[in-house]
Amino acid sequence: MVATVESLFSPEQMRTLGEYGDERSAAAGDVLFKPGDRIYPLVVILEGEVAILDGSGNEVIRHGASSFVGELNLLTGQTVYLTALVTQPLRYIAVERERLRELLREQAQLGDVLLSDFTARRESLQRRSSVGIEVLGPRTSSSTRALVDYLGRSRIPYVWHDGEAAEGPGLAEQLAGLDDQEIPVVRIPGGSDLRNPSPGELSRAIGIGLDLAPHEEADLLIVGGGPAGLAAAVYGASEGLSTLVVESTALGGQAGTSRRIENYLGFPAGIAGSELTSRAVTQARKFNARTASPYRAVGIEPGGGRHRVHLEGERTVDARAVVLATGAEYRRLPVEDIHDYEGLSIFYSAGPVEGERCAATRVGVVGGGNSAAQAAIWLARGGAIVTLLHRRRDLHETMSDYLIRDLERYGVEVLDSSEIAKLHGSGGELASVTLRGGEKLPFSFLFLFLGASPCTEWLGDTVRRDDAGFILTGPGAGVSGLLETNVPGIFAVGDVRSGSVKRCATAVGEGAMAVQLVHQHLVAAGAPAGA
Repeated sequence: MVATVESLFSPEQMRTLGEYGDERSAAAGDVLFKPGDRIYPLVVILEGEVAILDGSGNEVIRHGASSFVGELNLLTGQTVYLTALVTQPLRYIAVERERLRELLREQAQLGDVLLSDFTARRESLQRRSSVGIEVLGPRTSSSTRALVDYLGRSRIPYVWHDGEAAEGPGLAEQLAGLDDQEIPVVRIPGGSDLRNPSPGELSRAIGIGLDLAPHEEADLLIVGGGPAGLAAAVYGASEGLSTLVVESTALGGQAGTSRRIENYLGFPAGIAGSELTSRAVTQARKFNARTASPYRAVGIEPGGGRHRVHLEGERTVDARAVVLATGAEYRRLPVEDIHDYEGLSIFYSAGPVEGERCAATRVGVVGGGNSAAQAAIWLARGGAIVTLLHRRRDLHETMSDYLIRDLERYGVEVLDSSEIAKLHGSGGELASVTLRGGEKLPFSFLFLFLGASPCTEWLGDTVRRDDAGFILTGPGAGVSGLLETNVPGIFAVGDVRSGSVKRCATAVGEGAMAVQLVHQHLVAAGAPAGA
């Protein structure tokens, strides 16, 4: 039975929505939007019903009076992958995208209702196996695995036909004759097929990737879209700064891959990292911050009134202030052939797909930090037989006490002073590992949480860094401000900053604080926002 959503809004909220839109009507059988459409308004139903159909014509849900039709792509600009079919004569309020943004800024309570429901609907769609982009490619294809990882981290609904399920023979026929360089094939609802697209090509094909001009300008450029960068974007854009965020991979950073953040203020039951960062992205877009990903920064030129950042693809951005929030990249095990297993049986995050595959198997989690513990606990709760390996003598040196207790509670075996020296397996499928002490352990999967190295090589000698490559700020950089670098108007926040506390909440605080310093810099430079 398909659920019908009714009476989401009160009469007073309906009147407010009417002030931001135009009343329209549609007959039964009319289509309000279909897969491939790029623009549609928020549809607030006064009378009648609308059915939402997936790509196969199956009904997902039905919306009735005092509810609305739409989800997160109203803000992201992503192309439509569902059909909205009028099932009963319809009278509705159409709120166009720009007016919707005004409503979200000006009507806080009503905006909260809409944003919460946008997020909930996107999460629901991600759990459906029949909605979204189709990816056709075998699990053995590294380019296929990389693209699927990008879609998952970007919270874009997708269906992966990997050839291991019942559709395997059909998939083989569809891919026959294609070179490895043409795989995967990506089918966009209502659009054309793409062959082995880059994440950037795919994101721009579905309308969520901002296609930057060869030269862009902004009051504030934020390099990096993790919690620190997104916090800076929210505060910068909400305070009137023309704000642009560029991210080299998927918005959300490493925090977006965390299974659960238990100690983030205001979420006593914890919150998934992907949910937290998704809400932050939505909040930044609400205030009209522009987000462009994936675009990798490759160089920076300090200037008097503006700093120029060079991006891949011969693009440049001039900004009055720059916030560096590039975070860090995952460290790999220093063992041979690790690339043969990555994405097949060795992972750097524990998501639903991996969790399902690991049930009732022996799994190794490598790392001594909170993220390693969170993954180990989550996998154990899902039925895996989990062993946590770390190189220190005592977990208390690097891990929160409550997580150490939970490891014991969920039956996770902990091996102290343990390091992996060799991998054993074939065809990308792990069979066992050998430790440096010679002990051999049977593992079908490994999850690596070994910390990260700062993403700062592209800065060259322009901004001072410590011996490990982290950006020096404050007294360490010869300046007074905590987040200031040695270059006026360039700031560093979050994990990329030398001496920072590697915690999500701290990164968010630094991102917010940086915007106040940006304002002070602009005033001192005599260049107010928008000048």
